[in-house]
Amino acid sequence: MENSIHEIKTQIPEIGEKMHELMVELFPICRSITGNGLRKTLTILKKHIPLDVFEVPTKTKVFDWEIPREWNINDAFIKNSKGEKIVDFKKSNLHVLNYSIPVNKKISLDELKSHLYSFPEYPDVIPYRTSYYNENWGFCITHNQLLQLEEDLYEVFIDSTLEDGSLSYGEYLIKGKSENEVLLSCYPCHPSMCNDNLSGVVLLTLLAKHLKKLSLQYSYRFLFIPETIGAITWLSRNEHSVVKIKHGLVVGCVGDPGISTYKKSRQGNAEIDRTVIEVLKNSGDEYKITDFVPKGSDERQFCSPGFNLPIGSLQRTIPPDFPEYHTSADNTEFVKAEYLADSFSKYFKVILKLEENFGKFNSKNNKEETHEVDNKNVQFFLNLNPKCEPMLAKAGLYRKIGGTRYNDATSILWILNYSDGKHSLQDISLLSGVDFKQIKQAAELLQEKKLLKQML
Repeated sequence: MENSIHEIKTQIPEIGEKMHELMVELFPICRSITGNGLRKTLTILKKHIPLDVFEVPTKTKVFDWEIPREWNINDAFIKNSKGEKIVDFKKSNLHVLNYSIPVNKKISLDELKSHLYSFPEYPDVIPYRTSYYNENWGFCITHNQLLQLEEDLYEVFIDSTLEDGSLSYGEYLIKGKSENEVLLSCYPCHPSMCNDNLSGVVLLTLLAKHLKKLSLQYSYRFLFIPETIGAITWLSRNEHSVVKIKHGLVVGCVGDPGISTYKKSRQGNAEIDRTVIEVLKNSGDEYKITDFVPKGSDERQFCSPGFNLPIGSLQRTIPPDFPEYHTSADNTEFVKAEYLADSFSKYFKVILKLEENFGKFNSKNNKEETHEVDNKNVQFFLNLNPKCEPMLAKAGLYRKIGGTRYNDATSILWILNYSDGKHSLQDISLLSGVDFKQIKQAAELLQEKKLLKQML
């Protein structure tokens, strides 16, 4: 065992290079939350680790959500009246609004502009935008290109399908001496973006590949699931076995040049929180610790009040705090093998520390922080969909175009996550830093939408 651990530690720079090589291989694939791009990605990962791939049919009910129709795309472009391709999906798969319905017609510049997305703050990059649950079509271009478009008749063409199919995800369990599990999850659903997506995928692939060589106390469950809907799907299909999960991490954004940053679990003082913080303190590197917030990636679902699993997220720069986030600049040049290797090293040390401490701590002793309030008129609410977030778009409470940097549902997400009978609206205002009046208005809206119930 000691020899194997030492061997892995000495190979970490080489592992970083292998991770980057795998990233380069996966980068060109047009992925989404469903479809052949996601399947192709999982097939490539199966060459490295024995993933089990699951298919969940369209229309399957998963808590408050439903598996959407499957999306696939072959080609897309915009041509001017001279027949010149001014936007070409085959040059960058970010050019198409992800989940665009098929279109083939000629339109004016004014009509075209209503279907174009750019990023004025960074005018030379292509933004990543999605429309998973709202039928639409569109193209993403640089803002400089948008400004240069002239009056013309443009041909727009998107060769895509949106049909009943399934959602795919991969899972790999390394069995240890105990049935108690450590859950490690990533999301292989973004097209051609390296830090926010592929860095987590390649780290977990190489981590699983090396961990399977060791004799382990815990069992380690690796999930490769499309973001949000994949986590909700997995939890819906496995809700009776999540009691085995004693620790966990959601892995993403681990390949950028920023310092390591740990976002705590909702519990705040779980063993995984203490372990990651200890590893970062002992690393000799600069680091940052942040409290749990109900925004971000799939930790939101794993830490929803109906589950409240001890799952944090160890990243480098937390989105959207790096300019390349959700743009074409998040590429194979931005993510470096040395940063991937450093993140791998820290994950490996976290696992070694969990193994070392196996059986020493009782995770049931973790306590959530609540605020004592004497006011008898304080308001407590209960989330009526406590297992994962409810589908806010279905209730008309979420933006139609996804992938943007700023979340317009901040108050709503805080209220839903902390309306567990233990936190009042005043508590939620204090925890979130959102003005109490805004929190109260959002709670009233959620109550009106029958997503929240006031406790008497």
